[in-house]
Amino acid sequence: MTDTRHALVVRGGWEGHQPVAATERFLPFLAANGFDVRIEESTAVYADAAAMAETDLIVQSVTMSTIEPAELAGLRGAIEAGTGFTGWHGGIADSFRASSDYLQLVGGQFATHPAVGPGETRLEGEENFRDYTVNITDLGRTHPITAGLDDFDLHTEQYWVLVDELNDVLATTTHPAEAWQPWHRPHTSPVVWTRAWGRGRIVVTTPGHSLDVLDNPSVRTIIERGMLWAARTA
Repeated sequence: MTDTRHALVVRGGWEGHQPVAATERFLPFLAANGFDVRIEESTAVYADAAAMAETDLIVQSVTMSTIEPAELAGLRGAIEAGTGFTGWHGGIADSFRASSDYLQLVGGQFATHPAVGPGETRLEGEENFRDYTVNITDLGRTHPITAGLDDFDLHTEQYWVLVDELNDVLATTTHPAEAWQPWHRPHTSPVVWTRAWGRGRIVVTTPGHSLDVLDNPSVRTIIERGMLWAARTA
């Protein structure tokens, strides 16, 4: 590799997750760590074989939306060849819902974010904000992305995600079995996971609904360390 590494920031989709403002927060960090950063406002770049071949890290913030077959093939091919892939919240865990091949790639899909209980205050735009704890797993306590971090609390959407067994889970959260909910026992869902795909590394972080969550010191540390860990290693 050359001394300069190349990061590709791909953003778009649902504006409620503020993809531009959210990704702008991390551009100085990428530059300070030696990345030349290219920004694209659509996934069309994924179909550009030359651009993808020189990309060491993809940071994606595209909630929902759709992806063309050639774009997805380019994304998967780049990761298999060693390009890192990371993102947060719906920008990676709720992208391209109709694409089963994308869901297989990232190893998880947003299912819901349970609301607060009846009678509790529900501010407009915060109907699904809850107080919850992020628990670092045993693996997470030794992994470069989360080592040294303690369990921490958030007040935001608590993602319930559907995942598979290829993920290495670094942090979890538990959805309680509240009397008014239809499920009957607590459910533990991953909050941060990594995934090996070919020669590439994938990191998914589920908090990040709003800018204040991205500014949480623990969340920001996880995302930034995840970028460095995911970036091409050879």
